[in-house]
Amino acid sequence: MSPPIKKVVLAYSGGLDTSVIVRWLQETYACEVVTFTADIGQGEEVAPARAKAQALGVKEIYIDDLREEFVRDFVFPMFRANAIYEGEYLLGTSIARPLIAKRLIEIANETGADAVSHGATGKGNDQVRFELGAYALKPGIKVIAPWREWDLTSRETLMAYCGEHNIPVDYAKAKKKSPYSMDANLLHISYEGGILEDPWTEAEEDMWRWSVAPEKAPDTPEYLEISFKNGDPVALNGEVMSPATLLATLNTKGGAHGIGRLDIVENRYVGMKSRGCYETPGGTILLPAHRAIESITLDREVAHLKDSLMPKYAELVYNGYWWSPERKMLQAAIDESQSVVNGDVRMKLYKGAATVVGRKSAQSLFDEKIATFEDDAGAYDQKDAEGFIKLNALRMRIAAQKGRV
Repeated sequence: MSPPIKKVVLAYSGGLDTSVIVRWLQETYACEVVTFTADIGQGEEVAPARAKAQALGVKEIYIDDLREEFVRDFVFPMFRANAIYEGEYLLGTSIARPLIAKRLIEIANETGADAVSHGATGKGNDQVRFELGAYALKPGIKVIAPWREWDLTSRETLMAYCGEHNIPVDYAKAKKKSPYSMDANLLHISYEGGILEDPWTEAEEDMWRWSVAPEKAPDTPEYLEISFKNGDPVALNGEVMSPATLLATLNTKGGAHGIGRLDIVENRYVGMKSRGCYETPGGTILLPAHRAIESITLDREVAHLKDSLMPKYAELVYNGYWWSPERKMLQAAIDESQSVVNGDVRMKLYKGAATVVGRKSAQSLFDEKIATFEDDAGAYDQKDAEGFIKLNALRMRIAAQKGRV
């Protein structure tokens, strides 16, 4: 028989679900609850979470500003890999979970907690991400996932539970709740549920929060320059910025031009397909910009090998294996390649598109004397190509001669 749970650290947003979870943990496990609220740039006031937790009798309350750590240590390393899941998704929700798991375990260690808990449902990817991270960082930790244990199955039953257990709820605000399940951080905002559960139904225009419709974006393009150092963006239009400030600025600029909207059906790790809409303005600008600076600074075979590793890297992030040895191994290889990825990229933002229009680097491998269509003054002997082609065609010529084609 497992020892009783005395203290549990809960990833707490202050919303309906996690407020119910606080009381449910207190009553079901007769334990002390520690709440942890992470500010990772979700754009909502996190301070009220403290008052809500206090009203539920919580004594130890953690509210941490993790915006810089999130972008510096999670988003930017992922962008060095040019990670994109199933050809479209920039992994905005996925990349936030390992940081939250890390801090949950740190707080558990600080407070002497026996367990951690989260509000992810038993249908989604987040339960996997939170728990894989927790077990990787503290193998013996107990994880409590209420949605896999209780019999509360809808918003109505959660509201009824609040009434029965004296949980304070802002009913006026609750009536205005978005019909979508939403998740936001400095990299993106996601929308699921509601009418989006029919993959044939177009998302309503008023659903989008960070971006204007491309057709309503300014008629004049905006140009900006992003400076990279060791593969990470460090300055915008010549102004050095912190990671979180730079990404937030790109979100604002991209959103104003209708950049970063995405509507996809993705394959969840648990097996089902799910339709989701995403807004990732800054990331949608950064990905092509990073690839552009790599295009002139990376050796061809290094770039191609790196590209071949990317789908696996993206899958590891999506499925929750950020803290796995294989992700760390891939990261080491990717980071090794980035020492030469320095320079500037000029981007054009216009009507929903982020287009690369220039790139330069002191470490560029682009040699205009060799690449030119004009007289190269002997920099490249075109006659060399004949032998190169014949040697590469040799196996196919032999096969054809033997009737194998």
